[in-house]
Amino acid sequence: MFEPMQKYEALLARLAGLESALVAYSGGIDSTLLAFAAHAVLGDDCAAVLAVSDTYPSSEVEAARATAAELGLRLIEVETYELSDPRFRANTPDRCYYCKTELFDLLKAVAGSRALAVVADGTNADDDSEHRPGRQAALEAGVVSPLLEVGMTKADIREISRDLGLPNWDKPAMACLASRFPYGEAMTDEGIARVARAEDDLRALGLRQFRVRSHGDTARLEVDPGEMDAAWSMRELLAQSLRDAGFSFVAQDLEGYRAGSMDEPLEETP
Repeated sequence: MFEPMQKYEALLARLAGLESALVAYSGGIDSTLLAFAAHAVLGDDCAAVLAVSDTYPSSEVEAARATAAELGLRLIEVETYELSDPRFRANTPDRCYYCKTELFDLLKAVAGSRALAVVADGTNADDDSEHRPGRQAALEAGVVSPLLEVGMTKADIREISRDLGLPNWDKPAMACLASRFPYGEAMTDEGIARVARAEDDLRALGLRQFRVRSHGDTARLEVDPGEMDAAWSMRELLAQSLRDAGFSFVAQDLEGYRAGSMDEPLEETP
């Protein structure tokens, strides 16, 4: 079995073989490591592209910009408008396919305009086993996934990033705000804004790894098991913050935070 830094060496070799690349960059640890490595190998023949939209928290955009600046990445920003697509708003289980199709078409155009050979994303070996319609969009668009190709898991990425001194190596996982809504519940601008405000407020109160899942007028708060006692101790403050954001009812999920919890009903379907 390869050690994490051996996988990183394999990643550098894979990137060197691309000649030039445009990296889909979100500021999360996966795409940050990929962009950092691509920059180290390809220099001016690579760029990181940050997609800005209403489904991406403004606090995350600012953090992504700061990380890119600290690492000296060549950053390009584009705007996407997935909420203008009624298929995305309908919030079916293949919602991410439509979002990623728009994104990758845009990134391919940006890459072409700058004579960059390929578009690369931060999909890793753990992602490959999850419900990810966006992965199909990536394959159809010819996007390469170097972290996945060299077998890097999320744990590998964090260890490598820590050893390389990347500033966000321990950054909590983040996902598009659309993932806060159960499939079949149509998304609205107001609903997205309510969740964004709620999560920003709870983050300001000290929570680190959590999600505010929106079920109509009810906020179901998922908190990392390691933070559940702290969350319970300030439950009144959290509840008030969620009501101030626009929710009528508040519940704390006893199972705690887990990635992809909105996909659980799909797994139960025979």
